Amino acid sequence: MDTFLIIINIAVLLLLVLGLFAMQKKHVSFSKRVFTALGLGIVFGFIIHLIYGTSSNITVKSIDWFNIVGTGYVKLLQMVVMPLVFISIVGAFTKLKLTKNIGKISFLVIAILLGTTAISAAIGIGSALGFGLDGIQLNQGDAEAARNAELEQKVVGVQDMTIPQQIIQLFPGNPFQDLTGARPTSTIAVVIFAAIIGMAYLGVKRKDPEHGEFFAKIIDTFYAIIMRVVTLILRLTPYGVLALITKVTAMSDYAAIAKLGKFVIASYVALIAMFVVHLLLLLLAKLSPVNYVKKALPALTFAFTSRTSAGTLPLNIQTQTKDFGVSEGIANFAASFGLSIGQNGCAGIYPAMLAVMVAPSAGINPFSPSFIVTLIIVVAISSFGVAGVGGGATFAALIVLSVLNLPIAIVGLLISVEPLIDMGRTALNVSGSMTAGVLTGKITGELENEVYQKPRVIEAS
Repeated sequence: MDTFLIIINIAVLLLLVLGLFAMQKKHVSFSKRVFTALGLGIVFGFIIHLIYGTSSNITVKSIDWFNIVGTGYVKLLQMVVMPLVFISIVGAFTKLKLTKNIGKISFLVIAILLGTTAISAAIGIGSALGFGLDGIQLNQGDAEAARNAELEQKVVGVQDMTIPQQIIQLFPGNPFQDLTGARPTSTIAVVIFAAIIGMAYLGVKRKDPEHGEFFAKIIDTFYAIIMRVVTLILRLTPYGVLALITKVTAMSDYAAIAKLGKFVIASYVALIAMFVVHLLLLLLAKLSPVNYVKKALPALTFAFTSRTSAGTLPLNIQTQTKDFGVSEGIANFAASFGLSIGQNGCAGIYPAMLAVMVAPSAGINPFSPSFIVTLIIVVAISSFGVAGVGGGATFAALIVLSVLNLPIAIVGLLISVEPLIDMGRTALNVSGSMTAGVLTGKITGELENEVYQKPRVIEAS
């Protein structure tokens, strides 16, 4: 009987996929197809949850099959992330306009990412204090105990490393290993390696223009091929979103979410407040926040449902260049750096909120100005090279709590609501990197205002 019901669930998913495919054949816009997939996934997942429950054999086995579409799509995106990061950074150096401002552009992108992370930390602190969140009130069940035991193992390595040793971890000792994403700091290591290759290209171009031009053509060719691969994968976005959001709504523990509802609400208040800060920064730069929201929504929607900043990289770059009018060089820098530096949600808001929640248990007054300032600084510095991997928020929280000598158990106690909050955090991370790209383009004069002001017409095809 279970097998029959699982087959029915799979058949329903396939019918929904066929419906989305029919919309594509009728040339329904990409944005509408993505949001339709989002709505269908929420309804379908919730129905599965109501009928079969969260942990029933039927639900688990059905989702296991759904993962072929959802997780498979994310895997395909992750497949091109490292090659795209590498070729994007090197390609940025081969573009003449960027090479004239490379130092200024790098400084602005990193400064905006770190600055917004510091602001997000302050907002996270304010939200935690405003809602009166207290880590002592959280209870530990079997799942939480297992999670904390796992975290105890992870934190040993973090605590044993000094800040200089952590900085050394950012360097690409073996770039080929880092291209596989083998280390937590692999993304930033690949960025550094690519930047070194780019600087070497500039030297060769000055001394031997012929070889420099040949190298630039090779890079441009590889970039064109990789972006074509990206385009082919992005066509699958509506189907991936459908399967991913179905999994989230079907597997969520709504009882635990209700129990920790105060923390969930406080988190989303902070996330939304920081997103408003992004819009205010654009407004100060005399750019329309409304246009930003309309054009960024497809990328933010995918980030929200997939919970992967790295997987959203292709959409991030495409949105910046095609929709916002950001130059390719700046877009590549902002999107790539945004994977490992200054993620507003995972490395900013989340660790700051947890630190405030556990501070009283360590005898620290969370309202103390010295504690708040120290926490903001530690959060900003700790955002380097940590948040670009899966579970980045957990690693960021572990580092911040360890540096401040605060208990780490709270990270495991929030395991039941982690997926729900991580959706919003990931979307904010992507928005932060796109905002950094747009603002940098505006400041350096490399933003095409006409493109930014135009209605969204891009299609992932």
